[in-house]
Amino acid sequence: MLSSCKTVEEKQIAKALRIHQKAITIDSHTDTPMLLTQEDFDISVRHNPYETSTKVDFPRMKEGGLDGIFMAVFLGQGRRDSVSNANAYSKANQIFDSIYAKVGKLPELAEIAYHSSDIYSIEKSDKRAVYIGIENGYALGKDLNAIEYFYKRGARYITLCHTKNNDICDSSNDTLEHNGLSNFGKDVVQEMNRLGMMIDVSHISDKAFYDVVARSKTPVIASHSSSRAICNSQRNLTDDMLKKLAENGGVAQVCILSSYVKETPTNPQADSMRQSLREKYNNYENLTAEQQKEAGQAWRSINKLFPPVLATVQDVVDHIDHMVKIAGIDHVGIGTDFDGGGGVEGCFDSSELPNITIELVRRGYSEEEIIKIWGGNFLRVFKENEKFAKR
Repeated sequence: MLSSCKTVEEKQIAKALRIHQKAITIDSHTDTPMLLTQEDFDISVRHNPYETSTKVDFPRMKEGGLDGIFMAVFLGQGRRDSVSNANAYSKANQIFDSIYAKVGKLPELAEIAYHSSDIYSIEKSDKRAVYIGIENGYALGKDLNAIEYFYKRGARYITLCHTKNNDICDSSNDTLEHNGLSNFGKDVVQEMNRLGMMIDVSHISDKAFYDVVARSKTPVIASHSSSRAICNSQRNLTDDMLKKLAENGGVAQVCILSSYVKETPTNPQADSMRQSLREKYNNYENLTAEQQKEAGQAWRSINKLFPPVLATVQDVVDHIDHMVKIAGIDHVGIGTDFDGGGGVEGCFDSSELPNITIELVRRGYSEEEIIKIWGGNFLRVFKENEKFAKR
């Protein structure tokens, strides 16, 4: 009996790995550019995530069968005056520059991608496709023309806001200001539609979400959001939101940041130490490279003292199960939030992504369904946005 069970498990793993190899796999959200801005970070080298806190590099992407990623040009929300807006715009350009510089030096390993079709040719050459998205429309300030500017720089989606309200919309983690989309935000939706630039509804308030799906003429994405019915976080999507997203033709990319996947026991002492660290190193992206290193070392020290209780791959697939049930198999994908907090037990970095596929096979998902989840659905939405812009 034991031998028989083992044989079944081995067959499932072998099947999963075949499917994973066959699928065009895309991770719709990583914060790796925060590392690329550090001069001594080498994305061509395999890093140990437990020693460096980094989750993505090209060797681990290849090891994990990950064909493409969206690197997020992340901007923490600051003041909303003309000087601060100009600084945010400048900061965004610096991050774009760092992505192009670091990836451009490694033509044998990766290429910057611009079109939904690019990933196929890049994958055939055994390289990684690097797409770019902007996390937080703060980069735009109040300038509608900045959308086309950043599109021409290579951005293919914009997450409308982050953890604070901006001039576009209300955040899921802030108080009511615009009651959803602002008037400027409504213009942003229209302009992004015109350009074929995907609208990312992760991080935005529930009302802003409904405003977007009511106004957008193209399918939208939630680049890294899970199910609120499974884990009650405002960052996750309710069942009704999932249904509306499906009606829009969009896709919800399951986030594997542990606290959005499963509520786990808290440790008051550890929580206090982590909060103090957040306050000390506030606005991480604006810190010097040396300060960012110090922050990373301090964070790892706390984790050694108080190892965090992480959600598991099984918990992640519980979200996929529920979201597929509510929205349908054509409207669910994966956006890890690696290097922005993402990582669970069994899928702690990009090298372990096949473990998600193994769990999907265990639960009876077909090859066709897994291929949709791993990139097919997202690339369909990407392509539909491109087609709309060509009309």
